[in-house]
Amino acid sequence: MDPPVYDTLILSDVHLGADTSHAREATRVLKENRFQRLILLGDIFADLNFRRLTKEHWKFLGFIRKLSNPKRGLEVVWVEGNHDQGLADIMSHLVGVRVYQQYVWEYGGLRHLAIHGHQFDRLLANNLRLNYFGTLLYLQLQRLDLKGKPVARFIDRINTRWLRMSHKVAAGALFHARLHKAGRIFCGHTHEAMHQEKEDIHYYNAGGWVDERLTYVTIDPTGVRIHEYRARPDYKDSETTDADSTVLDANDELEISQDAEYENIGN
Repeated sequence: MDPPVYDTLILSDVHLGADTSHAREATRVLKENRFQRLILLGDIFADLNFRRLTKEHWKFLGFIRKLSNPKRGLEVVWVEGNHDQGLADIMSHLVGVRVYQQYVWEYGGLRHLAIHGHQFDRLLANNLRLNYFGTLLYLQLQRLDLKGKPVARFIDRINTRWLRMSHKVAAGALFHARLHKAGRIFCGHTHEAMHQEKEDIHYYNAGGWVDERLTYVTIDPTGVRIHEYRARPDYKDSETTDADSTVLDANDELEISQDAEYENIGN
């Protein structure tokens, strides 16, 4: 049985380059689903140092490049997050994807808006240097952490629950949607998937791919759904789905090299 065809699939906070990134599972989601539009909703990278990318991280980028091939007829959108700021100038060349600060589209008679969500995190928005050093500290903790990354996950829980960042981002996003006359708004940033509604405006957070709960969002004529990733027992990394094979040519099969000149684009 063919997988359902979604109008839009939204994936956020993969954090390529981080030890806790579930890039392999994120790639499987893209291979196992069919969709007309893919929105990468920010923080696809942990930072701008490409030397931290593993083989699985490069495979994820390579598959994004395949999806962005014009022969596929898919729309691939990259919305900039706070961790991958500064990539807009090279993403078009590296994976063939345009980068937006926010992305707006119409579907099902509703205006939809996608924005990463760090704009509504006041502590982060007002302290860019804190964000930079916080990223470096987080990556260092991941390297020193024990199996299962309890320290890094503990920090994530502090951000999302104890500081109530999820609710602050949701409130800011709903207000932003009202200003832009959007019926639905989609964010990432908090790593906590959730749905809230206020005055007929719906807020969805796509969650993230660095914790135990791996989530993504789909949109189709039946509405919006938050999915939790579950590995298929019969999945093989080498398998090619119908969607993978329909429009590929020899050039499209080329993977992005791990030795590419973009290994380190940080200052």
